[in-house]
Amino acid sequence: MTDGVGSLLLRAIDRLSHALGRSSILADSTFDHDAHPWLLTAEERGNPDTRIRPWTEGNACRTLVHGATYFQVLGEHLAAAGPGDLVLFTDWRGDPEQVLGDSGPTVEDALSDAARRGAAVRGLMWRSHSGLLGYTGDKNSSLAVALEDAGGECVLDQRVLAFGSHHQKLVVLRSPDRADGNVAFVGGIDLARARRDDARHHGDPLSRPFPPEYGETPAWHDIQLEITGPAVRDVEDTFRERWEDPAALSRLPWHVLTDLVRRHRREPSVLPTELPDPPASGTCTVQLLRTYPRRRPAYPFATDGERSAARAYAKALSRAERLVYIEDQYLWSVDVARVFASALRRSPTLRMIVVVPRHLDDDSAVTIPPSLLGHAAALDILRSAGSDRVLVLDIENDESVPVYVHSKACVIDDVWAAIGSDNFNRRSWTHDSELTAAVVDTERDPREPVDPGGLGDGARVFARELRLGLLAEHLSRKGIDDTSDLLDPDACFDAVARSVSALDHWHDGGRRGPRPAGRLRRHAIEVPPVWKQRVFSWLYRVVVDPDGRPWRLRFTRRF
Repeated sequence: MTDGVGSLLLRAIDRLSHALGRSSILADSTFDHDAHPWLLTAEERGNPDTRIRPWTEGNACRTLVHGATYFQVLGEHLAAAGPGDLVLFTDWRGDPEQVLGDSGPTVEDALSDAARRGAAVRGLMWRSHSGLLGYTGDKNSSLAVALEDAGGECVLDQRVLAFGSHHQKLVVLRSPDRADGNVAFVGGIDLARARRDDARHHGDPLSRPFPPEYGETPAWHDIQLEITGPAVRDVEDTFRERWEDPAALSRLPWHVLTDLVRRHRREPSVLPTELPDPPASGTCTVQLLRTYPRRRPAYPFATDGERSAARAYAKALSRAERLVYIEDQYLWSVDVARVFASALRRSPTLRMIVVVPRHLDDDSAVTIPPSLLGHAAALDILRSAGSDRVLVLDIENDESVPVYVHSKACVIDDVWAAIGSDNFNRRSWTHDSELTAAVVDTERDPREPVDPGGLGDGARVFARELRLGLLAEHLSRKGIDDTSDLLDPDACFDAVARSVSALDHWHDGGRRGPRPAGRLRRHAIEVPPVWKQRVFSWLYRVVVDPDGRPWRLRFTRRF
């Protein structure tokens, strides 16, 4: 628990807001549960400027857990792309030398070879900062130049707010001739170093500088979603909206000179004509959720910004009754924690399992204190609302080395599931560009309990298998077939708690005897002293977790 003055004030404000009956996102009355109990209507999205649809039905969704799994599948699709095909991608970070398989190809070669074979390859990379500051601007620039040389196009996009970034991580392949050539990938995995880990969690041989607690090759847990069916068109339109934005890619005058020197494209070309929707291929209803800040000049596809990721979580959590399972890189924001805490207060039967990294992803003396401040305050709010109904955990591999959790996923009552790029902080819900896919499978799971939430929704196959698959790995089970005792939400929560206690006890006892099965441990953080909280609180609000909402929404705590 945090003992600082800042945290006490945050908790007092939260209690006052709760007492006044103010929702942290939207009043429940604004949700039209008759239209779809779990998904946002077009009006609830709050962005009339977008071309993407409220949701699409008839999709097939496959969870690709770990970078090694995703890169292998992506490499196969890129290798098949040829004349007449379209390859689109966005990324926060792209390392040309990252390999997609044990024997290659590299990211640069896979994309460049597709372009040389005649595929139209188009990329939108965030114009990151210099490597001297610990960022990947040089690598993103190199990848863009390589693609241009191969006949593709890749632009560096800096149409963001101050201290902001483009954080979407999508790949779309469209083919007029091959039915299996129409697929989209959405999630948290960049085309970058350190991401190609697997279930053993020994790390990616192509590593990157990282805090020493994670070792020389940091273990990395991440998830990407593969989508086939009509939703592919909506992922494609998300790319097209950004590509067709007429605003200058950067308004900084010194970027003009560097673009001339490095031969960077200053204006995107016209994209090939859109293909019709891919045919229905499965039982999943998919809704794309985004974040765009309000900026000037305005995004033509989101003139007042878009905060559908935040709104979607608020709507889904308004139906949560038994179990919310979360994996997230950053659970740092008080604004976000209030949304989950509201669900815990509303439903006394609701439990929550949260999996986060044990340590931060940097070791800067400047950024660590404000980050820990926000993280501690957010966890305080969750624990205050849910007490022993909340488990906050982190992961280690079988050698007891911490695993960095980079995934962004949530499963609510085995019905609604979300996988994407947005983290549970204010930055991801208001300030940076983000893309997440919410999935509600129409196929019901017949295993007991058939209706965990008790609202008549029934357990859905995709959501339940996502939760069980992730927990099977974290609890060192033999596989998803060895998870029958985790079907019931309460039994699942208790089984996780027992596994965590056993592993913690083994560590506390000096690691004597056989190591208990499982990789989850209770999450504990070292809270900054009060003076650091006071000094760095402004840095947290302005730089680490900035707010991209219009002022009218900031003052009313609405998204």
